[in-house]
Amino acid sequence: MIGQLVEQIQARFSELEAQMSDPAVIADRERYAAVGREYRDLQPARELAGEYATLKDDLEGARELLAEGEDEEMRKVVDEAPVRLAELEEEIRLAMVERDPNDDKNVLVEIRAGTGGDEAALFAGDLYKMLTRYAEERGFTTEILSQSVSEMGGFKDVTLGVKGDGAYSVFKYEGGTHRVQRVPETESQGRIHTSTATIAVLPEAEEVEVQVDQNDLQIDVYRSSGPGGQSVNTTDSAVRITHKPTGIVVSMQDEKSQLQNKDRAMRVLRARLYERELAEQQAKIASERKAQVGSGERSEKVRTYNFPQGRVTDHRIKLTSHNLDGVLGGDLSEFTDALSAEEKRQRLETATVG
Repeated sequence: MIGQLVEQIQARFSELEAQMSDPAVIADRERYAAVGREYRDLQPARELAGEYATLKDDLEGARELLAEGEDEEMRKVVDEAPVRLAELEEEIRLAMVERDPNDDKNVLVEIRAGTGGDEAALFAGDLYKMLTRYAEERGFTTEILSQSVSEMGGFKDVTLGVKGDGAYSVFKYEGGTHRVQRVPETESQGRIHTSTATIAVLPEAEEVEVQVDQNDLQIDVYRSSGPGGQSVNTTDSAVRITHKPTGIVVSMQDEKSQLQNKDRAMRVLRARLYERELAEQQAKIASERKAQVGSGERSEKVRTYNFPQGRVTDHRIKLTSHNLDGVLGGDLSEFTDALSAEEKRQRLETATVG
């Protein structure tokens, strides 16, 4: 079974390699991009398959030589190779697990202060910095689509756009309730407070994926207001879009142009409608829920940041890091890699059971 899979991976990779240099494919931009994407996706599995094939040949050769007489080096190969081959079997199967179809998409990240008042808003600001730094580290670009700044610092809420190949595959694990335990600057008694902020991660939907009927929209325009209710400008540039069938409301007022605010509001609306559709699909397939490391629901506590002890714990995979400053500085790879591996394991388990 695994031998057949290894052959299929190597054969497919060779086909893709040939297509990458085929003038007819190069001339077709969309096809070339699709081939390139599959080539990149298959690369890790191909490397594992190559290691498996080489080690299997080495093991067979070592057994043949041992049959002719004892050899210390060959004995070592015969003793150690089967363990590594078993590990490679698992790694190859995991590498070939079907990817989440949304993994390549750009994302919209909504961060909202939860319980804890001003401290929750400051924490929402910390999470915003953490995620923007992580995005930069991964080579993604970010833009603030909307924000409501807290007077004491941080955000009541902020919506961030993250663009880059595979942005959703990285950021989807951040969805849920994040909890902080620390002594607020305003706390004179030195008591530790617990505050929360929620993160929603929405794959950004293209217009072709989510058809929005203009007749279903109620669009209101009004004057933008700044802190304390002061008018930001004297024109009706702020936009509120209500999707009547679902009741979803999106407001935008950060741009001076009504058209820009409307475009941004439509981006967020499409993403929310797409997320709603995905949630409905997943609800219909009970086993699909099992394939999610975290459902991304805002009610689900996903991570705790404990300042007195300098640690961060991800509750979904029981992983604790003692590098709190590094994590808040955008060093999230350890969590992303572990969550991705767990998601693949669960998807493989679900596929096997199914």
